[in-house]
Amino acid sequence: MTTSELRPRFFSNYLRTAVLMAGLIALLAFVGRAVGGISGMAFFVAIGLVMNFVMYWFSDRLALAAHRAQPVTPAEAPTLYAIVERLTRRADLPMPRIYVIPSAAANAFATGRNPRHAAVAVTEGILQILNERELAAVLAHELSHVKNRDILIATIAAAVAGIISVVGHVAQWGLMLGGAGRSSDDDRGGGLAALAWIIVAPLIALLIQLAISRSREYGADASGAALSGDPEALASALARLEQAQGVRPYEHAGPATAHLFIVNPLRGTAATLMNLLSTHPPVEERIRRLQELRGGPGRVSHLQELHV
Repeated sequence: MTTSELRPRFFSNYLRTAVLMAGLIALLAFVGRAVGGISGMAFFVAIGLVMNFVMYWFSDRLALAAHRAQPVTPAEAPTLYAIVERLTRRADLPMPRIYVIPSAAANAFATGRNPRHAAVAVTEGILQILNERELAAVLAHELSHVKNRDILIATIAAAVAGIISVVGHVAQWGLMLGGAGRSSDDDRGGGLAALAWIIVAPLIALLIQLAISRSREYGADASGAALSGDPEALASALARLEQAQGVRPYEHAGPATAHLFIVNPLRGTAATLMNLLSTHPPVEERIRRLQELRGGPGRVSHLQELHV
């Protein structure tokens, strides 16, 4: 399948993300209305935006430090550098910083607030279990996250969901304490209804945020397959990584950065017991979608360019 043939699926993934983001913003508006105070709402929105702006600005440093990633030079990782250089030229991206994580688990992620401040990190384990073709497909997936500005999208989603959660918790206490002094049954009923909504809203916001994360993984799979020209290699890599994750889980996994990785590093924990509460879509479904794209024209020539 050619790049032009991949575009409808790519834009479909972005349309789904836009709808989810709109739902998240609408949920924020409903929570603000339930709380009832415009000035109070503005205060919490401002606090949330400031906190998330700081997190976004320093997201790359925080993520790399959390996973003990070490920078590597072209002399230390010549094949890794050569593949990334070829992919970035093809994608018209600046060369990202490249890191290796000292872990035998197999995984990879990209981070950075924009393409000019991007970093790609791979574990030692992924370099051991993937062949060059599969590694190129994984790196194309990660660079697609950078090109698609998925980190910005994820940060905005986390910001809105975080604001809803903070406002919801504060409003819960306000309604419970304020409701104690009310004598009218109507007032109590309205207060309980608002309280129930405010308790449920943060959970809905979390589910929407996770759905956005899953949508962006599908988007990066599609655009990564277009960039590498080899969806079959990405499908093969995902199968290998999923199997390896079951054998050797990633020891530095945490919920704050799980969404960054190409496969969920929290696999096998309570975070992935249900697909709704996972940052990643099922690997089987990702592979199925990629297999629909394989074997198209242009793949061989792209692979020849990537081989170093």
